[in-house]
Amino acid sequence: MTITPLQFFLIALTIAIALGGGIWAARSVKSAEGFSVGGRSAGVPLIAGTIAGTCVGGGATVGTAQLAATIGLSAWWFTIGTGISLIIMGLFYARPMRRARLETISQYLVLNYGKRSGTFTSVVSSLGIFFSAVASALPAIAILAAVFSLPLWVAALLMTALVSCYCFFGGLKSAGIGGIVKMIAIWLTLFLAGAAAFYSIRTDAAMQAALPAFPWFSLLGNGVENALTNLFSLLVGVLCTQSYLQAVFSASNPRTASIGAFAAALIVIPVGLPCAMIGMYMHAAHPEVAPLMALPTYLLTYQPVLIGSIAMGGIILSLVGSIAGLSLGIGTMLTEDIFAKVFHVESGKSKLMLERFVILGVIAAALLTALLNQGSQVLFWNYASMALRGGGIFLPMTFALFFPHAFDSRYALASMILSTGTAIAATIFGSPVNPLFLGLGISLLVLLPGFRRNRPARPETAFD
Repeated sequence: MTITPLQFFLIALTIAIALGGGIWAARSVKSAEGFSVGGRSAGVPLIAGTIAGTCVGGGATVGTAQLAATIGLSAWWFTIGTGISLIIMGLFYARPMRRARLETISQYLVLNYGKRSGTFTSVVSSLGIFFSAVASALPAIAILAAVFSLPLWVAALLMTALVSCYCFFGGLKSAGIGGIVKMIAIWLTLFLAGAAAFYSIRTDAAMQAALPAFPWFSLLGNGVENALTNLFSLLVGVLCTQSYLQAVFSASNPRTASIGAFAAALIVIPVGLPCAMIGMYMHAAHPEVAPLMALPTYLLTYQPVLIGSIAMGGIILSLVGSIAGLSLGIGTMLTEDIFAKVFHVESGKSKLMLERFVILGVIAAALLTALLNQGSQVLFWNYASMALRGGGIFLPMTFALFFPHAFDSRYALASMILSTGTAIAATIFGSPVNPLFLGLGISLLVLLPGFRRNRPARPETAFD
């Protein structure tokens, strides 16, 4: 694939505007709290931009088109499931989480289950999110290398630089501003491109013959069981991921946190549809093109230069933003819950510098791991990520939220350790049962005997 100088300029300009906006926003960041949770002053646009900017990454765009080129419209479930998860977050999780005035998931669990649970959560969640960052970095390196005709190692270095610029200076504020710019670029261009792909499909008899209504235009074309499994996996993954809840912690008040999650859902859900249309079009028109390259190829070949180039800039930003948002979540947890305590860092400026360099280390490690594992299955990294993030953390966190102090801390910690170990083993040995489900099952079995039979608190919703 080759691009013209004009396409290169427009792609670079789109990326520069997003990165420039984030760096400009970083001027007001003077402390670790300002870096990690925006000084707890974020409004709905910044919260929605931060969440959507991380959610809409390689999986929501390139990955959806890639899967749609293989199974059709049911690939849309990725962004549908993510959006539904964000709605549930807004209804039940956002307000009590924000009211706690914390910075990490681990700190929330410490309030209910003691310090040991917090350390375990930080390590396991960070590793799980790291695997997700690697899963985003794998296609990011491949696409940069293909679009700009770069060696893989140069593409990895370039992506490291872009991701670092995206979040190093302003943390959550930079990620939020970059996410807003990215989503504007993607919304304005992808829907035009997707509409063109859909029009071509519906007006070309040969394409209609290659894409029969079922399974290609059915949300259940890949099976009801697969759809429900993907939906539940996304629900668990989104609700216990630091990178998304960090935006909730940054809200100016609990109500704003809830509305921000709803707004992010409205932004995220539709994005998968045009990507799916483009993937289906490429399957019918160019089956020789690798599914991973379906979206970039269509944008740079079949769209007007302005639309295709801005859209391609938005796609690259989606990869950058996803890795950056995930790295920011890891950096915040490791700094707040582990490194600041180990090195006795308490002052705001020292902690800010520590967090920035931890994030740089995470970014470099994720891109290096992806570079060394080019050709590995993205699905493996995603499964491992979901098993680590959700298998041991989801149920203890949810019970702590809805039924505070209702479970003995010893049982809670045991459930985290045993369920995480089960999920990891199931992933490594290729269990026929989803590793996440095995982990959740073990977690519930170990937790239940530790129920204290005290009167549980009423769950708080967005309507309280």
